[in-house]
Amino acid sequence: MLSLYTFLLFFLSLSGLLHAKSSDGDSVLILVEESHKKDFSLFYEDLKEHGYNLTFRAPKDEKPSVVDFDVPAFSHIVILASESKNFAKDITPQSLVELLSGGTNLLVGLSAKQTPLTSLASEFSLILPPPATPLISFFPERKDPPSVIPINAPASSLIISPNTSPIWFSGVPFALGNNPLLVPILNAPAESFAADSEGGPDVLVDATERGGEGLWAGSQLSVVSGFQTTNGARVTWLGGVDMLSDKFFKKDVSKGVKSGNARFARDIAAWTFQESLVLRLDSTTHHLVNSTIPQEQYTTNDNLVFTAHISRFHPRTATWEPYSGIKDMQLEFTMLDPHIRTALPAVAGSPGTYSTTFRAPDRHGVFKFVVDYKRQGWTHLQSSTTVALVPPRHDGYPRFLSAAWPYYAGAISTSVAFFIFSAAWLAGESREGKKAKGGKAQ
Repeated sequence: MLSLYTFLLFFLSLSGLLHAKSSDGDSVLILVEESHKKDFSLFYEDLKEHGYNLTFRAPKDEKPSVVDFDVPAFSHIVILASESKNFAKDITPQSLVELLSGGTNLLVGLSAKQTPLTSLASEFSLILPPPATPLISFFPERKDPPSVIPINAPASSLIISPNTSPIWFSGVPFALGNNPLLVPILNAPAESFAADSEGGPDVLVDATERGGEGLWAGSQLSVVSGFQTTNGARVTWLGGVDMLSDKFFKKDVSKGVKSGNARFARDIAAWTFQESLVLRLDSTTHHLVNSTIPQEQYTTNDNLVFTAHISRFHPRTATWEPYSGIKDMQLEFTMLDPHIRTALPAVAGSPGTYSTTFRAPDRHGVFKFVVDYKRQGWTHLQSSTTVALVPPRHDGYPRFLSAAWPYYAGAISTSVAFFIFSAAWLAGESREGKKAKGGKAQ
């Protein structure tokens, strides 16, 4: 009986690992041409194994609806119809931006051709090369066309798993703007450049004349990039959807070594669909030292305690767990500008708890406890709590101030001098009156 119970527990835990859930929902809409639907079967299977419910739709179809009664009908949308120039009315650059504002995550594939998705990419600070200029490279030497390139995964990346095999890529590169919400994921090889792959030996010269070698060549170009909005929604841009195809999943990068496309696709889907690197600010509290009751207002120079509770989504168990791994979070106590900026460290022995103690400034007004933690790849943590900071009441000051002793001494000495002067003056008048009376008696 015990062995059967143990087996059942093991089976349930294993099923939990295979059916991990997203923190943002499990419904996925995949836009793909019917003729290319079978090209990504392994990618679909991976999503299904991780608990996602897939719905397929052609780019021009209007059903199923993306939005029902002004509410997004899907948690995630994958656009694999990268070369389609005609989409339904609910798949436009404006509607996709609105979906992101509503919390829907997007996985979008680009094409070397001019499509509606090209104009959408510019809204996210992606700068694409001229049309019909895919990424090409003649190194390393291989039998494949120059537009089919193996790209080494970055040695250190929060999104891509370590020790991932080289990733096959075929598509268009893009340069990244200065938007701080961009998340670089995979850059082009240093020896690659954007040009016409059928241009012959003079293709590099042509590329230089069209766009400038300094802009459309080298590792400054990106082939996969993410973007995380301020409300937490994520969008990932792929320079080519072939990265997710069965052909590249099965293609060897060297003899006996499979490509890293399958592992890369899993990592990209996990980040885009908010399985990985997802944080949540559960609650914040503030109170006086030696107290646990928060107040609406505090007095200048009070010693205050601020505490935040943070958790991280665990995709294998689909639960939120306390997280104490943040080492560089800060707290600002601000009124227009920060008056105090201090570290907000994790509390030892209390998972997920971050706390700090500081003295309120000697200035009254309306202040805010502000937490604004933004790191590339991670969910943004933002919190703002308003409190009033007031001066002490009339009976809240100490009876005597050490800094005011000169004024005390001046007031006391003036009072004493006035008393002595008055006494001397009155005594002088009394003696003169006695002398005057004695003279008259004689």
